[in-house]
Amino acid sequence: MKQFLLGILFVAMAATAHAASDRPEQITVAYFSGWPTPNLFSQLKNTYDAALGTRVNWVSYKSGYEMNEAMQSGEVQIAYSQSHVPFLLGVTAGLDLHMIGIAVAYSGNDNCLVRNDAGISRANVTALEGGKIATLVGSVSHYRLLKMLAHLKVDSSKLEIVAVDNATAAADALRKGEVVMACAFGTALRSMEQIGSPLMSTAEQEAIGLRLFDVVTVTTDFMRQYPETVQTFMDVTEASNNQWKLKPDPMRAGIAQVAGMEQDAADDTLTGFSFPSMKQQKSDEWMGKAVIDYSKSIADFFVAHGRLKKSLPLSDYKEHITTRFLR
Repeated sequence: MKQFLLGILFVAMAATAHAASDRPEQITVAYFSGWPTPNLFSQLKNTYDAALGTRVNWVSYKSGYEMNEAMQSGEVQIAYSQSHVPFLLGVTAGLDLHMIGIAVAYSGNDNCLVRNDAGISRANVTALEGGKIATLVGSVSHYRLLKMLAHLKVDSSKLEIVAVDNATAAADALRKGEVVMACAFGTALRSMEQIGSPLMSTAEQEAIGLRLFDVVTVTTDFMRQYPETVQTFMDVTEASNNQWKLKPDPMRAGIAQVAGMEQDAADDTLTGFSFPSMKQQKSDEWMGKAVIDYSKSIADFFVAHGRLKKSLPLSDYKEHITTRFLR
């Protein structure tokens, strides 16, 4: 483990060595507790501080919207694993932020399940027409549902969308037989798996561009003033992810500790996570193109369902997404 820590330091410091005057005395990074990621191990070991030559204050927030507010006020410079939608809504509303990386992908954490006793499968999927589907209207789950139905050639105009307030309500509706299909995420989705099955696997959804992911974001002013600091932060994060892929077991206890989770819960959550490499993140499948297009598509969807007054041009979303820190 000592060799791992030294390896991270070597990679980050060798790549971004710079004078002390070129870096801030301290920075504040937002993150989620209860959200286990490999970089928490480096947080625990103060690896970021050592590589940056800067004191790093880690502050836990409950939502990506709180992170937006903290960055707008200047309290936070970098947000790690901010949800994509809060970032999207923030920049649409005028927040001057940049997406600089993909923190974690977890498409399997959001899906739509059909009741097992409904007798509906891919073979007769159009039998959904005339039925009821529960989802949080205007949400990413709703967006994904309509995209999946279109891909499966199901006429969504012949369905009744039952609006619910949250994922738990969607799961309850499926459990009670009030709907034939429901869309949910997280714990609610897990609870539905006992009585329902997905029509499309996670891999199939990703193949048609339906991804669920958190991002690394930074205030534009900080990015422009301290690009070397931002680069080193991303380098340490990449090294943490690489070590997790190669030898995760020595990191598990530390990750769970910082995440504030029981070991079994942290391990179970991590099985549904993937951490794209920098090379993958900068490709057209991610931030090179797909994430830009996806952001515009979701923004337009939110406008259509009253969640946004208006969306920005595609070029504007592109300006808020940069691959410059992905080696």
